[in-house]
Amino acid sequence: MSIKAYKYRISANKATAKKLQWVLDRCRELYNAALSERKDAYKYAGKSTNVYEQKRDLVEIKEVIRQEYQEIASHVLQNVLFRLDKAFKAYFRRVKNGEKPGYPRFQGKSRYDSFTYPDSAGWKVESDPDSKKGQLRLSKIGTVKIKLHRKIEGTIKTLTIKREGEHWYCIFTCEIGKPEALPVSYEDVGIDLGVTHFAALSNREFIESPRHYRKSEKKLKKLQEALSRKKRGSHRRVRAVKRVAKAHRKIRNQRQNFLHKESRKLVNRYQIIVFEDLQTTNLIKRPKPKQDEEGKYLPNGASAKAGLNKSMSDAGWGTFVQYCTYKAAWAGRSLVQVNPKYTSQTCSGCGAIVKKALSDRWHSCKCGIELDRDTNAAKVILDLGYQHLWGGTLPTRATA
Repeated sequence: MSIKAYKYRISANKATAKKLQWVLDRCRELYNAALSERKDAYKYAGKSTNVYEQKRDLVEIKEVIRQEYQEIASHVLQNVLFRLDKAFKAYFRRVKNGEKPGYPRFQGKSRYDSFTYPDSAGWKVESDPDSKKGQLRLSKIGTVKIKLHRKIEGTIKTLTIKREGEHWYCIFTCEIGKPEALPVSYEDVGIDLGVTHFAALSNREFIESPRHYRKSEKKLKKLQEALSRKKRGSHRRVRAVKRVAKAHRKIRNQRQNFLHKESRKLVNRYQIIVFEDLQTTNLIKRPKPKQDEEGKYLPNGASAKAGLNKSMSDAGWGTFVQYCTYKAAWAGRSLVQVNPKYTSQTCSGCGAIVKKALSDRWHSCKCGIELDRDTNAAKVILDLGYQHLWGGTLPTRATA
């Protein structure tokens, strides 16, 4: 069985939106209280409590200490405890693997933004297939309108209510059967992700970057300046914060829309898609400071690197590869990630190493190959993908 999520915008009136926020705040309080209990148990008793002990204590808490919890569906509160337990399991897994642990932290109002119905109880969705309009009935909360812009398929397993800024969304997690694969395509492609072009394809085509963040920088700067002038704690500052959040949300939605569309085009067209296995987190790290013998700091290119980092973050390479990965799996396509070492320096014709600085945008080799630097890298990436799939044997293919 496969799992697929469907996300829809909620249209709630003021009273219902206030109730949704109230439930979310109570869930956040429970999460922080459960986390505090685990920390105190380990600090004073030398051992931590588990999710099932906390689940049993929740019954008494609802009856004696926090009676307002009775106005919230019990399985929603229980899911909060399982969410915390999941965070601890991930923490111990990272410790075991020698990774950066990241101990579970207390959640502020701006960080805890969703609660979940872990089963089909406590809610009901009603839809009109002709108008794509629907209603979502939530027990102890109320009824909200939703626009079903696409049909829900499969069996709904969980429902998550999520807040994004001033907006509310419902996310249905569905269990569906085996997806139908697309017809076999006889085109393969290697893709080199970059800043000059969003992506260079091995067939000499390019995907241009829309640069949504870069185009909105001036507007964001004005909004941030207006925010900085507002008095802390004032209503005007609250409104200014909402305007900044709205601008960032628009940029994020524009970027996701672009990435979804381009990843869908690639998956529909190509049978084998090959990317570099880029570690984006390492690419956008700040350069280390440089000091001379007297301890004075020397120029280290941090200013130029900051601009490059901003462009790489704006492109969203990691998200793009993620979208292509799951879309390819659903469509029956093959997606491969290869080692990026020397892909931009290797000649796609003869395999020789041709040294190039970052400013050199043209590849020229003694073997006679003349083409764009990124296109050459994309061809090398495709060949590496073939070697990965077929154990070093390259299939016969026409040269572009």
